[in-house]
Amino acid sequence: MVIVIAGPTGTGKTELSLFLAKKLNGEIINADSTQIYKGMDIATNKVIDMKGVEHHLLSMIDINKEYSVFDYQKDAREKIDDIIKRGKTPILVGGTGLYIKAALYDYKFSPKANNEYEGLSNDELYKQLLAVDPETTIHLNNRVRVISALNYYEANQKPYSEKEKTDKLLYDTLFIGLTADRDLLYYKINQRVEKMLEQGLEEEAKLLYDTGIRSKAVMTPIGYKELFEYFDGHITFDEAIELIKQRSRHYAKRQYTWFNNQMNLTWFKTNYEDFNATCMEVLNYIKNNL
Repeated sequence: MVIVIAGPTGTGKTELSLFLAKKLNGEIINADSTQIYKGMDIATNKVIDMKGVEHHLLSMIDINKEYSVFDYQKDAREKIDDIIKRGKTPILVGGTGLYIKAALYDYKFSPKANNEYEGLSNDELYKQLLAVDPETTIHLNNRVRVISALNYYEANQKPYSEKEKTDKLLYDTLFIGLTADRDLLYYKINQRVEKMLEQGLEEEAKLLYDTGIRSKAVMTPIGYKELFEYFDGHITFDEAIELIKQRSRHYAKRQYTWFNNQMNLTWFKTNYEDFNATCMEVLNYIKNNL
């Protein structure tokens, strides 16, 4: 049995995964595309205290190297198979939905996945998709899904719209989603940004800024590019922090929409006042469905 813990940023996925790993003899597999990279810890909200739980696919790639969904699919499946073979429970945790689907579904990617479409506008990408999949229901501004659909066609020579109707899971899986009321979640996200500053976000961003590396890995996480604008003198520090908060809130909204539409998650509302109650609710659900 594979357990997935997904949902928007700021809902407590990391804490829940540590709790479940202890209770279910589990090992955690990172499913966040930004936490794969070394040296990017605070902005990506990487787990600091692992509480003795084995973690996989964290801090393994240099920031100047490319790492695609094709690479993640191969690495994640190797970890899942190994953990199961050793009699333990694989727990996939993260907010990158495409990574989760790549690991668990019968979905073939091209080794060039996501790379060959850099520089193309959303309109140009969408025209390419319509040419191979005229029945697509993907919105033209949903760039990630448009690219995924193009990659799927390249690898399988059939439209992604057909695949959506026939998604096949490779593993017996339970999908858990954490969510929260929007206003409360946004408040918690703003609080978390303030905590990241206390932990040294500005200093971490400055170290990356000084390397001169502006790879996709560095420019993707929310937190660095905003502070880079401050270091460049284009905006004030306060403006950079407000941008980080705003973009984090928007990202959480996009994540919830994606997971709600793309995965059959069983949703649990995060109880911030008594998170142990949320943990026990999820644990009981899992035990009743094993």
